[in-house]
Amino acid sequence: MHPSPLFQPAPSSDQPVILGFDPGRRKCGLAVIGVDRTLRYHQVIEAESAIATIQTLRQQFPISLLVMGDQTTAKDWKQRLNHELPDPLRIIMVDERHSSLEARDRYWQMYPAKGLTSLIPQSFRTIPRPIDDIVAILLIERYLERLVDEG
Repeated sequence: MHPSPLFQPAPSSDQPVILGFDPGRRKCGLAVIGVDRTLRYHQVIEAESAIATIQTLRQQFPISLLVMGDQTTAKDWKQRLNHELPDPLRIIMVDERHSSLEARDRYWQMYPAKGLTSLIPQSFRTIPRPIDDIVAILLIERYLERLVDEG
C-alpha cells in the first residue's frame, strides 16, 4: 500500500465531488466521485495516514461530503474525523453489508482477467490486491442510489 493512486485523477473541476471512505483498523479505502458519477480517484491506504490523505484530497477536489460505511470501526472513525479534521466534513453513514462481496465482482469488471486467468471461474480467482477502495466506490454509489430512490 503506497501513496500513489491506482488511477490518474481526471482534471479537477469546480463540480462538487463525494469522498467515499471504507474505514478499517489497518487499512482504509478512499474514492472520489463527481456528482456526474465520474471516478476521479481511488486508493487503499494505511489507516494511520487516512486523516492526512483526506486533508490532501480536500485540497485537490471540491469535496462536498464524506460517505462512510457503517460497520466495524465506523463510530470510532466518525469521531476521529470530526475531531481531527481542521474543518469537519458532513458525514453520511451508508449500509455496507455485502459490499466486500460486491467489490470482488466490481474488481473483475474494472480489471478483467487476462490470459489463462480468464479461463478460471471468477469465484475461484484470487484478487491480487486489497479492494477497500472499490468498497468506497460502492458506498458512494449506494448513497447516490438512495437519493434517487427518495427523490
